[in-house]
Amino acid sequence: MSELDLILFGPPGAGKGTQADRLRGDFQLPFISTGDMLRTNVKEGTDLGRKAQEYMDAGELVPDDVIVAMVADRLQQGDAQDGFILDGFPRTIEQAEALEKQLSELGRRVTAALLIDVPDEEVIRRLAGRRVCVKSGHNYHVEFDPPKHEGVCDQDGSRLIQRDDDQPEVIRNRLRVYHEKTAPLIEHYDEQGLMRRIDGTRPPAEVHDHIRAVIATMRLEENV
Repeated sequence: MSELDLILFGPPGAGKGTQADRLRGDFQLPFISTGDMLRTNVKEGTDLGRKAQEYMDAGELVPDDVIVAMVADRLQQGDAQDGFILDGFPRTIEQAEALEKQLSELGRRVTAALLIDVPDEEVIRRLAGRRVCVKSGHNYHVEFDPPKHEGVCDQDGSRLIQRDDDQPEVIRNRLRVYHEKTAPLIEHYDEQGLMRRIDGTRPPAEVHDHIRAVIATMRLEENV
């Protein structure tokens, strides 16, 4: 297996970022999150950030041309030559085809699409309960990791807020968009024999172990 080009796939709140961080340490690959790249642009007030903000606030997908150009440039950087862990892209069949074209031009292909599957109600439970420190961005959850004092950050005493995109109505809209636009990718990658399903309701350590086992199996199959 010359490169390990992985896509982490699943609904918002599935734990893709958590698993990508663990896999990055396992395989020394860059974690490429389009969500992080977009949020950086929004924070810095770039043209891309302003354009993306209206879509992100409404839980809609950012237009393909913006995302495709961003990802294509990132995959050609030096740290991605041996592989990557891609989170947040592709989200549509059109984006998947654009990614495949970009990789083909580099003499590469997607190794596997890892679907971390979580039911809608669990997604809402996870995301609607998140609270963020207004000063330093420390994260809490009202159920799983509550602060010592409600609405107050344990570390610096700042106010905790619920982000706009963590409001239940926005989450439901994001899930609607996911099912309508992104879920067809399951069939797309199934047809290519690249889809691997992971139960995202299990504890994070078990999800991580399952993903590592899937990758080990793929490597064994390649050497048979």
